[in-house]
Amino acid sequence: MKFKVAYFIFSLLIIIPGLYYLITFGLRLGVDFTGGALLEYKFEKTIDKNELRKQIALSGIEVGQIIQSSDETYIIRTKPLEQEKIGNLKSALTEKFGKLEEKRSEFVGPVIGSELKQKAALALLLASVVIIVYIAFSFRKVPRPASSWRFGVAAIVALLHDVLAVVGVFAILGKFLGVEVDTLFVTALLTIIGFSVHDTIVVFDRIRENLIKNIGKKFVDIANLSVVQTIGRSLNTSLTVVFVLVALLLFGGETIKWFVVALLVGIISGTYSSIFNATALLVWWEEKLGH
Repeated sequence: MKFKVAYFIFSLLIIIPGLYYLITFGLRLGVDFTGGALLEYKFEKTIDKNELRKQIALSGIEVGQIIQSSDETYIIRTKPLEQEKIGNLKSALTEKFGKLEEKRSEFVGPVIGSELKQKAALALLLASVVIIVYIAFSFRKVPRPASSWRFGVAAIVALLHDVLAVVGVFAILGKFLGVEVDTLFVTALLTIIGFSVHDTIVVFDRIRENLIKNIGKKFVDIANLSVVQTIGRSLNTSLTVVFVLVALLLFGGETIKWFVVALLVGIISGTYSSIFNATALLVWWEEKLGH
């Protein structure tokens, strides 16, 4: 814990670039947020997806995601289109790649509307308050001068760190690689939030136990002892998840690729923040205000 300031600086160096791109360019929203067209075409032969994307762009259509559902069949998501443009696209693709069969042509509205986004933000705020209150109540018997409320606030700060890390990474990916966020991204964020709080509480609970057993010892020494006792469990738990996610990333296909990437970033960030942000913040806070 004597390197806690270095941990804070390291976290800022990771988060600030993502925040910059998030503020200046924002997230690249997918069809789930904006609505658009969903086209499914079957060609006579397998086509390179980059070539297909390039041809669609040449037709003046902003394409979001292209999913290869089988060897010759492709699902194309685009921003809102007029029927005339869809007809022109079919003609251009037929001329370039040969005969195609239109299996589906649908106009879809945004799955995630502005009202749902507002409710999600409100739910996150309410959940954060409840987590603080719950942790404060659960840790109410920690010996003075330690404060149970500080445990709760530190856990939320670590949670926000993980959310900002993931959102920032996807703002950068959206800017440079055109990666869009959709409902799976929202699902990944909610999963990361739960994982982050869980991992932080494991460390905090050991600090609480050691505070009761070692009354009179310095808080920083107890925090160090607790981290040493739990770091093996935290790393082993996270690594088992990371191994599964890497396997999914390699073999899971294009459909869930960025969902898995979001989970990977969040799980790694959550493991780091539970030890090196939440605990370090708690130690710093107790040193400054605990006496």
